[in-house]
Amino acid sequence: MPQLTALHVYPVKSTYRLSPDSARVEPWGLAGDRRWMLAGPTGRAVTQRDEPSLGQYRTQPHPDGSLTVTDPSGATIRVPVPGTAAGDQAAQGDVFGTLFPAVEAAKEVQVWFAERLGDVRLLHLEAPATGRQIDPEYGRPGETTSMADGYPLLLATTASLDALNGHLAADHPDGDRRAEPLPMERFRPNLVVSGTEPWAEDGWRRIRVGEVVFRVVKPCGRCVVTTTDQETGERRGPEPLLTLGRRRRFGKKLVFGQNLIPERPEGSVGDVLGTLRVGDEVTVLEEGPRPRPDTRR
Repeated sequence: MPQLTALHVYPVKSTYRLSPDSARVEPWGLAGDRRWMLAGPTGRAVTQRDEPSLGQYRTQPHPDGSLTVTDPSGATIRVPVPGTAAGDQAAQGDVFGTLFPAVEAAKEVQVWFAERLGDVRLLHLEAPATGRQIDPEYGRPGETTSMADGYPLLLATTASLDALNGHLAADHPDGDRRAEPLPMERFRPNLVVSGTEPWAEDGWRRIRVGEVVFRVVKPCGRCVVTTTDQETGERRGPEPLLTLGRRRRFGKKLVFGQNLIPERPEGSVGDVLGTLRVGDEVTVLEEGPRPRPDTRR
């Protein structure tokens, strides 16, 4: 039986992960996941695509919603939750061209980040329920997400990672650094599932994880962030993008992992749809045909 073996939450987009044993599921993702992000002057998200060292910033959430952020040198700052009702500056965030209302963190927080990362601002998603609409090709009316790239949650399987690492070893000679197996953290999933066949998730359409049901709506196209060592912040060369290009190209996308949208249980109200726990069983409720990757290139 497939099983949930890890949970990951990223309080500030593109920063270091938290790996709790359990997490509440909200309509727009795991509680506390990517409710903050750094942005440039126009509101465009600043991520590890732009600045790999972001992965070395660590966050500690507090019960009141505030964060303590620690930079790579060990310096820290406490970040209170901003709000327009309290007079904080409204802003417009931009993730891949999708614009949404946000709020700027306090001035001293902005100064702290600017001293380290240049012309950036820390933004908070004040109202995820009305913030970023999901692409209507895949989402239903009223479905929203956080400051994640496009969807509430990302799932990956250990069997598919093992298969990808097998391809890396087969494609590169012994001693070649590019043959080194990759850890799951390179792909920054929210849910990690074990006990499947490699690439089984390509055919999933609806699944239940513990007490929560998800639609499996779209494979995840990968980018340069997967080449970044999440422990050191270093770019490590062209893998896994080279191997994904040879083995996992679907149209213009190099694919690893699947995007999820949680379903609201009938009759439920409020922001909590259920709780996930490491060790939960994963049940495939609906399947569809598995697309064939384009290996002609």
